[in-house]
Amino acid sequence: MSETPSKTPLLDQVHTPDELRRLPEKDLRQLADELRHETIDAVSVTGGHLGAGLGVVELTVALHYIFDTPRDRLIWDVGHQAYPHKILTGRRDRIRTLRQGGGLSGFTKRAESEYDPFGAAHSSTSISAGLGMAVARDLEGGNNNVVCVIGDGAMSAGMAYEAMNNAGGRNERLIVILNDNDMSIAPPVGALSTYLARITSSGTYLHLREAMKQLAKRLPKQWELRAARVEEYTRTYWTGGTLFEELGFYYVGPIDGHDLNVLLPVLKNVREADHGPILVHVVTKKGKGYPPAEASDDKYHGVNKFNVVTGAQVKVKPNAPSYTKVFADSLITEARKDPKIVAVTAAMPSGTGLDLFGKEFPERTFDVGIAEQHGVTFAAGLATEGYKPFCAIYSTFLQRAYDQVVHDVAIQRLPVRFALDRAGLVGADGPTHAGAFDLAYLGCLPNFVIMAAADEAELRHMVATAVAIDDRPSAFRYPRGEGVGVDLPDVGVPLEIGKGRIVREGSAVAILSLGTRLAESLKAADQLAALGLSTTVADARFAKPLDEDLVRRLARNHEVLITIEEGSIGGFASQVLQFLATAGLLDSGIKVRPMVLPDSFIDHDKPERMYEQAGLGAAGIVATVLGALGRPVQANEAGNRA
Repeated sequence: MSETPSKTPLLDQVHTPDELRRLPEKDLRQLADELRHETIDAVSVTGGHLGAGLGVVELTVALHYIFDTPRDRLIWDVGHQAYPHKILTGRRDRIRTLRQGGGLSGFTKRAESEYDPFGAAHSSTSISAGLGMAVARDLEGGNNNVVCVIGDGAMSAGMAYEAMNNAGGRNERLIVILNDNDMSIAPPVGALSTYLARITSSGTYLHLREAMKQLAKRLPKQWELRAARVEEYTRTYWTGGTLFEELGFYYVGPIDGHDLNVLLPVLKNVREADHGPILVHVVTKKGKGYPPAEASDDKYHGVNKFNVVTGAQVKVKPNAPSYTKVFADSLITEARKDPKIVAVTAAMPSGTGLDLFGKEFPERTFDVGIAEQHGVTFAAGLATEGYKPFCAIYSTFLQRAYDQVVHDVAIQRLPVRFALDRAGLVGADGPTHAGAFDLAYLGCLPNFVIMAAADEAELRHMVATAVAIDDRPSAFRYPRGEGVGVDLPDVGVPLEIGKGRIVREGSAVAILSLGTRLAESLKAADQLAALGLSTTVADARFAKPLDEDLVRRLARNHEVLITIEEGSIGGFASQVLQFLATAGLLDSGIKVRPMVLPDSFIDHDKPERMYEQAGLGAAGIVATVLGALGRPVQANEAGNRA
């Protein structure tokens, strides 16, 4: 970790970028060291994303120093590297509330600060948003700068290239900073490349190059083509930026992203350039300045609370294995029996558990990068050849590939299996990562089988069920975090398609749960029993096809029917209500009350608090039942004390 110099602290004097820009350049090195120290200390208290933020400390200081933010728009792609940016933009006093209930978001957020012009949590959106801002600026006759910072990982997504292609064709003045912190696209940074970056970003060079282009156009066609080739080959030999140049961007770099003596003059040149889109290739190191993070950038990408001195992260011993681990182990067990099983992930091998699968079956594991659209159609192609692809993607990220799910999988009835991790509310990552909509956006598609695991044992059975479904697509969803602690079977047993189960028998109230709200449903049943209301609890297991016999039985034999799910309106409850209405079962006087996530985005907090806020805990179920019966909820009744 960089030592903070024994000088008068500068960070205490810098609350906003305006104050930063009043410092002499010679003080920026000290400020960067203090900013890195503050970032490490803050994340040690809250947990969160660490490595990427440490890698952009100098870049953050340089950008806010050179550009007139917030008038100049600064867009951080993904946003998990923006903690130093938050510290410098008036949020230092709240930085130790990161990802906590009521605290700062772990990503950029428009509602949080004028210095966050665009909210980001999914990757590869910055250039598209930045181009929109640049076009709006030009339509208004403005002259501010628009700067997008995007990592090399995010450049694996097609959307980034779509935006660059559009920007290059339009020729708007736009600055893209490629933060290359993992796989260097160009040769290592050295004295020559640094010198060339400064020269080629200067106004003189830009003007000369443009003049040569205009001159070449006046030459005979054959000479013009030769001149263009010479210019391209010469530039490519020295800089390696052909790809970006072909997309219409002027390429500068690569440069050392930790050397302020290089960053500042290059960014000044780029700021002053009267040119179309420019890409500055900056090479940084994840975890820079903190030895534990530098030595293990994967483990320190996202961290729990940790000891700053040792780097040791706080470990909370789980009461049960995580759902992600259960999925991975279950898929490995099935794959040992079936060589046709393959696994696909979109840049999230560890997050989805497929890193474990990959260790045993490296030739059957495919990481397609941040390219969910490609991943889904790639899996569809595998399915056409008789393979059994499991496409493990967070629910929130599968939204990015919806067209492919519809056209390339559902319409063709291809047996792609979707393992939807992070279903429901996810805690500290907040609404951008919540898996709130998959039941709705998949439930409306013909040919789909949709399952939701109530516990880790059910998840194991659902993996086996998905293996057995070979005539249509299927999906099974499960939440983030640990299971409920049930005994796990050694192997999964395929479930009967479209059949739920009765967990507890009652007579007055029926609770039909889909997913892991089953545990809260059982608590609510206990509280209702204490109030004299005998309650049936059922686990639907399948959102589609619906267990119509089970729904019919619950509707006919109970006064109140509650459905509950960890999803938005339009999901499981809609399937149930559609069936009840078309079957004429609503005419019998049954009181049906669907319980879904509210029609709002719920900010980050602990998951249990988020579900409490959503009304989907035992107390909320009890209150809903009593409300349906017209019975006032008393403060001393058990349901209010859950």
